[in-house]
Amino acid sequence: MQRQILRRVGLIAGGSAPAEVIRKEVLKARELTDKTFGINIMLMSPHSDDLAQLVCEEKVPVVTTGAGSPGKYIEMWKQANTIIIPVIPSVALARRMEGMGVDAVVAEGCEAGGHIGELTTLALIPQVADAVSIPVIAAGGIADVRGVMAAFALGAKGVQVGTRFLASDECQIHENYKQMVLKAKDTDSAVTGRSTGHPVRSIKNRLTKKLKDLESTGISIEELEALTVGSLRKAAIDGELEEGSFMAGQIAGMVKEIKPCREIIKEMFEGMPLEIFFQK
Repeated sequence: MQRQILRRVGLIAGGSAPAEVIRKEVLKARELTDKTFGINIMLMSPHSDDLAQLVCEEKVPVVTTGAGSPGKYIEMWKQANTIIIPVIPSVALARRMEGMGVDAVVAEGCEAGGHIGELTTLALIPQVADAVSIPVIAAGGIADVRGVMAAFALGAKGVQVGTRFLASDECQIHENYKQMVLKAKDTDSAVTGRSTGHPVRSIKNRLTKKLKDLESTGISIEELEALTVGSLRKAAIDGELEEGSFMAGQIAGMVKEIKPCREIIKEMFEGMPLEIFFQK
């Protein structure tokens, strides 16, 4: 029997942080709210096994995953009664995840920031929605009410938004990161890492240029990935403008000001026809 998927869920980003760091964030979230929240686990993280176990130990209500398949964790999460929502870039992986018993999938188009697939949101969402019977959540290129309505029109039952919330009062990234998003134009993001099989979209700077130049020379995957170690921390914590990895989607060009999350959410859903929220 399909479980009800909640209307609003805030996520704690696991990133490459060790489990004990994320455990503290889980405990802090429980002190601040009685609302449902979740953890996002980046499956490329060296701490992904520990974070997966943390979900069970702390009985985290929701887990989302990215950059790979969470197959080996699904059974223990189901035993912990956790809602499981993996990010998928293709119909094939969506079907595989449905077969393994996940509760929903986030179908993410390549307009998104961070780790991405190859299909655009416009092409991906309807194909995934037609292929599976579980709820499909759209991600990639959504920043305002127009994007939300488009996602529902394509067959999604909800949306996942990342880049827009980088420019929020509550987001704790370095101010330089927020300013990079605010100053970005429509063509100011670049995709690196395609040669490694793990493409990443970030705002252009010296690091993205270096990586793209080296990829064109046939540099090894190991050498290329070694150059990116710690680059997200350099962006989010240190605000290092040229050597940081400022992951952000193509909609960064639509983000013009920093606002509280409450206002961002209100703007994204104001004017939505009520019948959209009650569609079967």
